[in-house]
Amino acid sequence: MFRSATFKLTMWYLAIVMAISIIFSFALYNVTTGELNRGLNRETQRIDTQFPVFQNDPNIRYMSTYASQDASRIMLRLISLNLFVLVGAGFASYFLARRTLEPIEAAHEQQKRFTSDVSHELRTPLTALRMESEVALLNSKTSSAELRKTIKSNLEEVTKLDLLINNLLRLTQLEADELQQHFQRISSRDVVEAAIERVSKLAEARKITIKQTVKDAAVLGDQESLVQIIVILLDNAIKYSPEGKTVTLDASATGKEVIWRISDEGNGIEQAALEHVFDRFYRSDSSRAKSTTEGYGLGLSIAKMIADVHEGNITVKSRVGHGTTAIVLIPKAANTEAETVAT
Repeated sequence: MFRSATFKLTMWYLAIVMAISIIFSFALYNVTTGELNRGLNRETQRIDTQFPVFQNDPNIRYMSTYASQDASRIMLRLISLNLFVLVGAGFASYFLARRTLEPIEAAHEQQKRFTSDVSHELRTPLTALRMESEVALLNSKTSSAELRKTIKSNLEEVTKLDLLINNLLRLTQLEADELQQHFQRISSRDVVEAAIERVSKLAEARKITIKQTVKDAAVLGDQESLVQIIVILLDNAIKYSPEGKTVTLDASATGKEVIWRISDEGNGIEQAALEHVFDRFYRSDSSRAKSTTEGYGLGLSIAKMIADVHEGNITVKSRVGHGTTAIVLIPKAANTEAETVAT
């Protein structure tokens, strides 16, 4: 589709350029030959007036022929110039057409990918909902206890679907760069405290201790999004850590950046899987697959996009059997000073 659009747009650009070039050449030809003929007529009249002896000179008679030859040469040069413009404008038009259509093509591919992601990820839970409901309805001997179990299972699937849809909508918002319109000065300590509060119940349920060390600094960004990126990383660290272990959250600052480090004592991730952890819907099938943790593989994709929108960076380092560390770097806000260390 975009190849055809590129060709059509190139032709339109080329047609516009050539129309301007031909009109300009036509005007230039008329002006040049007009001035040439007027100059020739004035010179002929001057010679006839001042030098009557040359009135019958054949060279004077053939001056109009010379003028016609000059006009022909001008025409040939203008044609050559237009051919050169045609070639150059063709390449330039194609380049401009590609540059014009690139963001449209990217948006189209983004929409296709989003639609594909949604259809792919919604199919599984919807199929499960349908099958469980149909089995329960078709079996006339289904007890009330079994029906309650089916309804409870269906509600769990609905909760997962709700989470998936919210995450997908969050991705579309991040891709539209809407967050940058709401950036403000934020304390890194406030981000850490809000994130820990949100995951505290999960940590308690899994008997995970969260150890924090915070050196406060200010960043320019969207507070809800920055809290979310830390929540995503803490949530992963807690879920993939054995019960009774410790998750460490360290917040520090350099001259230009605020740094959050979240480390766990889990099984770690193999090097081959690390290359794909930020891919949408990717979940490692190696060491972390030993966990029964459920998810859609969108968390780190969202975290990466939040970091990108804030002109920051996020990396994940891991060794199998030695845990995983996620590092988030976000530029500091101007004119901020680090405060005291709290443990």
